[in-house]
Amino acid sequence: MSQKTPSESLACEVEAPNSNATQIEDVQSSADTRQVAINRVGIKDIKHPIRVHDTDGTEVATVANVSMFVNLEPDVKGTHMSRFVEILNDNDKSVSVESLRAMLHEVAQRLESRDVFVELNFPYFINKQAPVSRVSSLMDYDVTLSGTIDKGKDNVYVKVVVPVTSLCPCSKKISEYGAHNQRSHVTVTVKAHDNLSVDQLIKMVESEASCELYGLLKRPDEKFITEYAYDNPKFVEDLVRDIAVRLNADDHIDAYKIESENFESIHNHSAYACIEFDKQVGR
Repeated sequence: MSQKTPSESLACEVEAPNSNATQIEDVQSSADTRQVAINRVGIKDIKHPIRVHDTDGTEVATVANVSMFVNLEPDVKGTHMSRFVEILNDNDKSVSVESLRAMLHEVAQRLESRDVFVELNFPYFINKQAPVSRVSSLMDYDVTLSGTIDKGKDNVYVKVVVPVTSLCPCSKKISEYGAHNQRSHVTVTVKAHDNLSVDQLIKMVESEASCELYGLLKRPDEKFITEYAYDNPKFVEDLVRDIAVRLNADDHIDAYKIESENFESIHNHSAYACIEFDKQVGR
């Protein structure tokens, strides 16, 4: 009789438990007598490679931090955690508003749930050229693509955090020379009913600031940016209002929330403004 090699023996040991896998009890699907519903249960903070698909056909490769949840009925003991990971790995890694919407419905179907929440948070990189020297460098932006199914209705949201420069109009007006300026974080969250360009949303926010930021600048670029911001002063109120005007004119967007936090350079506090508007209800 021939003797099995160590690798063959290991293979037999590994395969043996799977031979009667259909007889293993499905504990998650068993009944629960406590009769307490759970709002969200699932997987949180799993890293996954994605490609962000833009409306112009370009794709940006990045890594997303993914969370996926469903509701759990009061008479069911547990959800099937492995199915979330299966759905994530089975889907095309190209992510857009429409692909996330499709994923939401797949989760609802496979997990047999009426309420679903999926969120992907990731750094988004844009290659930018300095305004004068044209030297190239990468700028990173914090982007979150999330979606819900609630009472059978799906909603998809795109959130971007855009760092910009804001220069104080009051400081410019009252000073004989110079004006204080600071870096600001503008956070825009939009509810989109159609594919929406992350790249264009970021550029739209930057265009309404006193000046946009760059990863790499030469001296001629610094001179240009300093003078450009001085000629384009914005209060924190101006920032959110000017962006709101742009969003109101965009037919891809049903609702939005705009926040601007200016990290003041002459105060030990931030200046903050927020606008929320739902086009469908008019407020």
